[in-house]
Amino acid sequence: MARYRYPLLPESEVTPEAIYRERRRFMKQSASLALAAALPGWINTAWANQPERPWHPALQKAPGSDFSTSETLTDKKTITSYNNFFEFGSRKRDPSDWAHYLRTDPWAIKVEGEVNKPGTYDLDDLVKADLLEERIYRLRCVEAWSMVIPWTGFQLSELIKRLEPTSRAKYVVFETLYDPQQFRGQRRDTLDWPYTEGLRMDEAMHPLTLMAVGLYGKPLPNQNGAPIRLVVPWKYGFKSIKSIVTLRFQEEQPVSSWQKMAPDEYGFFANVNPNVSHPRWSQARERRLGEGGRRETLMFNGYEEEVAHLYQGMDLEKNY
Repeated sequence: MARYRYPLLPESEVTPEAIYRERRRFMKQSASLALAAALPGWINTAWANQPERPWHPALQKAPGSDFSTSETLTDKKTITSYNNFFEFGSRKRDPSDWAHYLRTDPWAIKVEGEVNKPGTYDLDDLVKADLLEERIYRLRCVEAWSMVIPWTGFQLSELIKRLEPTSRAKYVVFETLYDPQQFRGQRRDTLDWPYTEGLRMDEAMHPLTLMAVGLYGKPLPNQNGAPIRLVVPWKYGFKSIKSIVTLRFQEEQPVSSWQKMAPDEYGFFANVNPNVSHPRWSQARERRLGEGGRRETLMFNGYEEEVAHLYQGMDLEKNY
């Protein structure tokens, strides 16, 4: 049975009109919130079965960030119903259709490798309410579609400092939960499970790199990677691994899941680069969900000023 490959062209589904255009307006318009709560389906189910955690009240109060873009937000329905999360299936609707099977309480993260404080940590011990902030980031998928998403989370660098990696730690490796009973997509050989991703240490320590635990001021929905996921906004979306259960610090560069499946198509760095085409389609333009037509893709997804120095002297076509 052939393994799944990203389609030749991204899907062209009709995108709903935006319900919430910016978070501040959303927080102020209580009447709109009341209407949203009355709607059936996605608005209620996106945040269903969420356990109560001690840091949840801080999500709505999280301050904004200077790293946030001022671009128009993608509407909530699209963000929570148009996803790539292959653990649930390969269709965009599979995550929202099947995410209710995922149970995120209790949740622990194993820390191992070249680190002074290895162990298995309860999620609530890792998330510090006073470090949470809202960051509105662009997200660019390798399939050439994009969104603008209001995440709530904390800098990965803050967690890494607390774990005290050794001088031998050159990379951080992340793994998603492996549980075929909850993740029906893991019953197929789409990828070599569990899903694995990695960052070079300087990428992991960059202030843009976020561990997200919330969305639109609420706990992260299951289909978006609950209870905790990585967000690396200058890289293609498949680098931002979801439902993380393992952090491993190591000296050798890891081989990530998509890189292992198709190394000629998905490199380790996966930086958004309009000048380097995917072997089966151009990356020069993208479809912003909620807009008509296409727009030019920005180098490093618009974060060039912040991150270009990380790759100084590198051949970005070779190191794709």
